[in-house]
Amino acid sequence: MRTRNARLAALRSFLKYAAHYDLTALIVIQQALAIPMKRFDRPVLGFLSREEMQAILDAPDARTWAGERDRTLFSLMYNTGARVSEAIGLRVGEVIVDGAAVAHLHGKGRKDRSVPLWRTTVSLIRNWKRRLAFTSEEDFLFPNRSGGRMARSNVTQRFELAVSAAAERYPQLASRSISPHTIRHTTAMHLLQSGLDISVIALWLGHESSATTHMYLQADLAMKERILNRLQPMTSSQGRYRPPDQLMQFLMSL
Repeated sequence: MRTRNARLAALRSFLKYAAHYDLTALIVIQQALAIPMKRFDRPVLGFLSREEMQAILDAPDARTWAGERDRTLFSLMYNTGARVSEAIGLRVGEVIVDGAAVAHLHGKGRKDRSVPLWRTTVSLIRNWKRRLAFTSEEDFLFPNRSGGRMARSNVTQRFELAVSAAAERYPQLASRSISPHTIRHTTAMHLLQSGLDISVIALWLGHESSATTHMYLQADLAMKERILNRLQPMTSSQGRYRPPDQLMQFLMSL
């Protein structure tokens, strides 16, 4: 349905343009513009619990070059909520670990944002930079074996290995559809559950509009359940008070 709607949107744009140049086709154009968009069900966003996310971060073997790179990469993605393209495009000089630690990300539509780094992330990046000896600030922070930019498919492959290893502790991971983009959803949900304002999360993730971030409110069933437990329906009766037997015996003895 999404593909159909995308094609229909492109067709509508063209027809609106054509209407200014061919008045004889206005009737046909109006009929085409009257075709409605197809409705479709939006899938529920998948995200990981804190324990599941930590198990995936701990899965790569930090004793190896690739393992330490993967652990640092996934940790930075979880910290910043970065898209895969933003993370693999980072240069060494764009991640500051001295003083106010921050990562300068380049998002969609040439929109840049700076995200603060946690102490654990800073520690991982410092250790990883020591393995990247003799590199300049213009080199990629997370290169492939030849020193070039990692491919998206390479990140997906390495992430699947980490998920498979983490599934030994949490078997439910093996039956779920988990991709590197799930880390971004997980970051948003954990920030939301921590009480961070939705507008701040939108800035953290680099959303152009906070309306995009509202989908995480719809996905957090646990938060909805907690709110529901605090409320009682307006029509519900409080029930008649029934004193315990000991209280009744005391009152009868007076």
